[in-house]
Amino acid sequence: MEHITSTPTVKTPAERFTGDVYLNLIEAPAAPAHLAVGHVRFTPGARTNWHSHANGQTLHITDGVGLVGTREGHVVRASAGETIKCPPGEEHWHGATDTTFMAHIAIVVGDSGGDGTTWLEPVTDEQYESALGATS
Repeated sequence: MEHITSTPTVKTPAERFTGDVYLNLIEAPAAPAHLAVGHVRFTPGARTNWHSHANGQTLHITDGVGLVGTREGHVVRASAGETIKCPPGEEHWHGATDTTFMAHIAIVVGDSGGDGTTWLEPVTDEQYESALGATS
């Protein structure tokens, strides 16, 4: 058994996120499971870049209201207690609404090369505004 009393909060890198986003890493990917788990907090309007995961991603909203969008234009508005599953290879983004904070537990099963995430370009303000309008 290992008891981890706390992990430091780090600000996420600007090249992967728009706005202020903070991460507490719960589990780093390591053999044999390559499980990555983080508690991620988004300020209003903050969001990830477009990205995908080789083995998919599960997002469990712990606080506030968030958005998850796909390249095909499908957008889900999710509240605390709800879970979103993104399938392997699906390009998507997630973040807070423009008026609320949002926090989620992000769960990814990576591979021997890391967490299996492919980071892409930022979500534009127009794409974000469109997602807000589609779910209001």
